[in-house]
Amino acid sequence: MVWGVARFLFFWWAFLPSGPLHLALISPGADPSGVELLVLGTVQDGGSPHIGCSRSCCAGLFQSPDPARKVVSLGLIDHAAGRTYLLEAGPDFPQQLQQLQLQAGSTLPTPSGIFLTHAHIGHYVGLMYLGREALGADSVPVFAMPRMFRFLKENGPWSQLSALGNIALKPLGDLEAVGLTPQLEVTPFTVPHRDEFSETVGFEIRGPRKTVLFIPDIDKWGRWQTDIAEAVRGADLVFLDASFFDGAEVGYRDLSEIPHPFVVETMARFDSLPGAERAKIHFIHLNHTNPLLDPASEASRRVLEKGYHIARLGARFDL
Repeated sequence: MVWGVARFLFFWWAFLPSGPLHLALISPGADPSGVELLVLGTVQDGGSPHIGCSRSCCAGLFQSPDPARKVVSLGLIDHAAGRTYLLEAGPDFPQQLQQLQLQAGSTLPTPSGIFLTHAHIGHYVGLMYLGREALGADSVPVFAMPRMFRFLKENGPWSQLSALGNIALKPLGDLEAVGLTPQLEVTPFTVPHRDEFSETVGFEIRGPRKTVLFIPDIDKWGRWQTDIAEAVRGADLVFLDASFFDGAEVGYRDLSEIPHPFVVETMARFDSLPGAERAKIHFIHLNHTNPLLDPASEASRRVLEKGYHIARLGARFDL
């Protein structure tokens, strides 16, 4: 009982942003035989506040940081098996790992495995904390697609992690399921994106009762051979790339360099879906300019009124 209360209080404090008081979404307890998913980060690679940004979206956050703004990551816990997994290892890796292990009731310093979508900074640089300068971890399984596998194996400083046994690279294949426990499996699938150093994948996560899609980075939906609406219909919970709300938000940049689907485009594509289908969708991977980072913004109101969700740090889902 004491441990349960302490865990609740920790998460209440850890996820409390500056500004109005709100309750954390991670519960003090969980099904001891179940599988759950935790939202451990929702922000795009560069974080919020964003380095070099003096606009209103970031200026105040340098003086008063919002602890709820962590770079994108999901956590998985199989309570019956005593296993924990991270999807993505970004710059907020130390805090996210601590939160995952605390929610799992684990005393282990590392997760049972880490899954990486691609080689952009917000998705893999947290691996550095497993090295000799930091944790000095022992053989943490890191699951990666072929190009990502080679990138980590052949390029320093990441190659040192493998050479010293801090990580144990595990190969992934497109549409090849990885059984992690009797209740949990993860399947990667390739998606179109800026693939300078590696391919890019999303993940399908299957728990004992629910299926999750996680696509934090992708180019416009029309560039993907899969019908995203059909993919949504086949899942119970969906986390989709919402880097930018609309084009006006990033009008100061060359839009050809950032071909992510705008949130307004995604909603237009899905607005004909039944409300129950739209309710599966949680927008994630929000750029520092994205008004959805502010729960009180007009953009957030529009999204919620249409029946969608905006991923928030600390949310947990039973799978």
